[in-house]
Amino acid sequence: QVQLVESGGGLVQAGGSLRLSCAASGRTFNSYVMGWFRQAPSKERDFVAGISSWSGRSTYYADSVKGRFTISRDNAKNTVFLQMNSLKPEDTAVYYCARGPSTFDGTRYDTLSDYDYWGQGTQVTVSS
Repeated sequence: QVQLVESGGGLVQAGGSLRLSCAASGRTFNSYVMGWFRQAPSKERDFVAGISSWSGRSTYYADSVKGRFTISRDNAKNTVFLQMNSLKPEDTAVYYCARGPSTFDGTRYDTLSDYDYWGQGTQVTVSS
């Protein structure tokens, strides 16, 4: 059973930064695409960022966070990160990390159905 545990959320003022972490169990973490999603109150869960397996050479983002957020991975620590800069009140949401497919094809995986395991989420609140 795969477990994903997010941390690093909190309350921050607009313009500030946070770094989210997602620790994964399992010995084959490096072979999986990983992603971050977020869900604001009364809204659907939306894609935020994704990173390819192994070296994480390929990263991709939702237009709303491009240039402000950076996804990365540390395979030695079975951890994926989301560095969030220049935060805005509209970034307020519960942030979830998720495990995608075990593939190395460079495809952009940005839909809920692409991911099979999810963390419990971490709250990010940006005040104006």
